[in-house]
Amino acid sequence: MARQEAARPGPVITIDVVATICIVCSVMKPGPSNLEMQVLALLWEHGPLSARAVLDRMRDGKPRAYTTILSVLQVMEKKGLVKHEEDGNRHVYLPRVERQKVLKPLLSGLVKTILGGRPSTAMQHLLEASEVSAEDLAEMRKLLANYEAEKGGKP
Repeated sequence: MARQEAARPGPVITIDVVATICIVCSVMKPGPSNLEMQVLALLWEHGPLSARAVLDRMRDGKPRAYTTILSVLQVMEKKGLVKHEEDGNRHVYLPRVERQKVLKPLLSGLVKTILGGRPSTAMQHLLEASEVSAEDLAEMRKLLANYEAEKGGKP
């Protein structure tokens, strides 16, 4: 019994699976890890820092080796999150990404996926979960007033 193949309509399209996976991976890069976010926060706040200075300023209180921080900085450099400059015989690291470009999608995703799309819920949790000074409350009021003035009361 001879086997017959059905005629295929249209042109045959071949897909380079490896190239497709690389394109998808480059578009869907995961965001910075928790530790990477802590390092970025320090660099945004203090400017260029050595690996030792980053280690000394870590806020989470976890004991870490110098080599751990150095490795994280090197991985962050490969990801394009930081760059380094020579400062004598040491490297100092600087952020390559702006705080707003990292925080905006991170916070938007959090509000959308976890807080039901309600920014007020985010504010409520922030107020309940942390000590808020009178200065912080005044700044929040100022931000809300500026937002309302810019948007004309419309979302």
